[in-house]
Amino acid sequence: MAETNSDIEMNDNGTAMSKKKLIIIVILLLFAASAATFFLMANQDEIAAQDATNATPVKKAAIYHSVDNPFVINFAQQSDNRVKYLQIKLKVMARDQAAIDAFKLHLPAIQHGLLMLFFSQNYDALNTKAGTQALRKDALMTINNSLTAEKETSLLQAVYFTSLIMQ
Repeated sequence: MAETNSDIEMNDNGTAMSKKKLIIIVILLLFAASAATFFLMANQDEIAAQDATNATPVKKAAIYHSVDNPFVINFAQQSDNRVKYLQIKLKVMARDQAAIDAFKLHLPAIQHGLLMLFFSQNYDALNTKAGTQALRKDALMTINNSLTAEKETSLLQAVYFTSLIMQ
């Protein structure tokens, strides 16, 4: 019986040791699985960020075109009952050559629209920075409306006043 008892104790010790080993192995496997999941998820976030960076369109280089003749108008709404004049030289900017070509093609209609826009301005309103910025935005909108009316798909990005003289 002593042999049987010692065999049982060994089996109990062996089982107890194997249970501890099994628990440690399970914990290590869970830790390894968690670490692997963390690294894989972190890698997917980096890939998603790279895809988002690659998905943003690259801005094309700006193409400028200068309008040769300045616009000279007198104000319809006079300030202090005196005749006032405005002279504007401008350049336009687009990101593709098709928009510049369309601008050149339809320049007479665009000049007419801009003259009407400039003629309708108030001298006192244009005498401020906000007034000239608003006029720039209105000029861009007038040009793009003229291009759209002519069924052009490429539009201008900006209008710049290279000279603005008021007297």
